[in-house]
Amino acid sequence: MPQNPHRSGNTLADRRADYAESYAGARDYAAAADLMRQAVDLAPGWTLGRVRLAAFLEEVGERNEAVALYRAVLAEDAADPYGAGLKLAAMGAAPVPDAPPPAFVAGLFDQYAESFETSLVQRLGYCVPDHLFALLGSHCAPLRFGRAMDLGCGTGLMGERLRPVTDTLHGLDLSVGMLEQARRKRLYDHLSEGDVAQARAPDGLPYDIVTATDVMNYLGDLSPVFARAGQLLAPGGLLAFSVETTHDPADGGYALRPSLRYVHSTGFLAQLLQAQGFTVVAESGLDIRRDRGEPVRGAVILARRG
Repeated sequence: MPQNPHRSGNTLADRRADYAESYAGARDYAAAADLMRQAVDLAPGWTLGRVRLAAFLEEVGERNEAVALYRAVLAEDAADPYGAGLKLAAMGAAPVPDAPPPAFVAGLFDQYAESFETSLVQRLGYCVPDHLFALLGSHCAPLRFGRAMDLGCGTGLMGERLRPVTDTLHGLDLSVGMLEQARRKRLYDHLSEGDVAQARAPDGLPYDIVTATDVMNYLGDLSPVFARAGQLLAPGGLLAFSVETTHDPADGGYALRPSLRYVHSTGFLAQLLQAQGFTVVAESGLDIRRDRGEPVRGAVILARRG
């Protein structure tokens, strides 16, 4: 059996890391940091172990050591599969990037693909697909699409809503694990792996609607995605998406939160959409999920290509 690339390969180190995660789950971060430090001492080359140690140190206020660990990890691998650069940015120790490393996003969702729906929908109360579909229903008569592209399709939660009202449904995601879960549902006529800002129609034909649920909050600058959506859509086509929102002027157009997700100003998004030839048709605010027991405020937005 192949070794799990996220484990250290040292049995004792892995056992102590498991104990550390258990303590972290109980929010005893001091004990978690102590055990993870022991694990890293046993397996000093273990990248994820050092990232998790930095996260626990950050929780207990050992900021300088956490920053040093993140910087060391980032220096060793520019692909940054564990998001050390994002963590530095969230701490204010590095500039906020326009987008996270693709390797980080793909790895994050590959890791959670099998338990994604149970965790997101049942435990975190995720409800965006239903709200976005309801918004479409209130502005589209009849609610029927010839061709649809589901960007960042994940396991197919939005695809489940689109399939009954769509003749041709395509999906794209950066995570191979997520695509495998979506493929099992047999919802999509075509699924492909790739970056949403570089999405292409497999047959070269334009779409009537492009959706993106729980996608934009993993990107900062949304201009490239809006531009690509404009290229994918037929004139008059719809872009329907969700964001986590901010109303703090200090955040500017967007900001990175400690959750490593981005929040966006809807007013700023309207300007970006207009610059790419879109007009906002509708916007509806809602609590899109919970994070550490607290509601996360967001919005679903419907825009039409000029």
